Amino acid sequence: MKKKIIFSGIQPTGLLTIGNYIGALSQWKKLQKKYFCIYCIADLHALTIFQKKNMLSNNILDVLSICLASGINPKKSIIFIQSHVPQHTQLNWILNCFTNFGAIRRMTQFKEKIYLNKNINVGLFNYPILMAADILLYQTYKIPVGKDQIQHIELVRDIANRFNNIYGKKIFTIPKKKLHENYGSCIMSLLSPIKKMSKSDNNKNNIITLFDNDLTIRKKIQYAITDSDNPPNIKFDLKNKPGISNLLIILSNITEISIQKLECNFNNKNYYDLKEFVINNLCLFLNKLRKKFFFYRQNEILLKSIIIDGAQKAEKYAKITLEKVYNTIGLDI
Repeated sequence: MKKKIIFSGIQPTGLLTIGNYIGALSQWKKLQKKYFCIYCIADLHALTIFQKKNMLSNNILDVLSICLASGINPKKSIIFIQSHVPQHTQLNWILNCFTNFGAIRRMTQFKEKIYLNKNINVGLFNYPILMAADILLYQTYKIPVGKDQIQHIELVRDIANRFNNIYGKKIFTIPKKKLHENYGSCIMSLLSPIKKMSKSDNNKNNIITLFDNDLTIRKKIQYAITDSDNPPNIKFDLKNKPGISNLLIILSNITEISIQKLECNFNNKNYYDLKEFVINNLCLFLNKLRKKFFFYRQNEILLKSIIIDGAQKAEKYAKITLEKVYNTIGLDI
């Protein structure tokens, strides 16, 4: 039986966090067992923020190495760089012409970024439509997403449905969202556990990056917000104990111990005990991950062969969809 297609992407910007690993990369590895996975390093999306040439090039290779270290297998899945498959931008323009201006203007993330930054470029406005092109090119069955991306996926579905309905053909597969099966789709900030952990956060004490050393991890976890219960009560409660719950989610995902079992293990223990356990396990986990990362990152010949091979494989699928689109709208002369 032919495996159904999963598509997902990651931007090569900034230092990836433990949130990126738990919410995306660890799931990508698991999805390879059941689905045919196509994973994109979204360098075009990264251009919505100014990028220095050498830094962007290095970041792309860093992200590819992290993907490989996380268990993404290029023999099982396709992993490629977005800009190396020109059909992404070609379909992007066509989908622009089938997308309502008002729908894009209502995108929550766009409105939030306007509020925070006055220097907004058109690429940021167009971002969700390029995302739609990324997904629809590969006749994607499901997209693994966090709750903050659900609005974007609904837009993708609306664009695909509109196109199919206009022409009376099933040109695009209507993708479904696939949420994280366990808690972990959205790892929260350490100092403000009601907001998402973000690699772009100006306060680096809010995040654990995949390259933080043991001392830095210790300091950040020690200062992480818990709560003021007295005596301490280590229970999973997202509403009333977001800080404790966030630490339990991180710990559960890196140790593969269920949250319920962790609650039992820390019954009648204090927050210091929990934090020490988180620190020790995070340091152990990230040291192992970095060791694998450096193995791949030091072999640029291997990385570039994976990049070339991935683009060739991805383009075969992308060409089929774009040809259908061209034939449908009359660009096949």
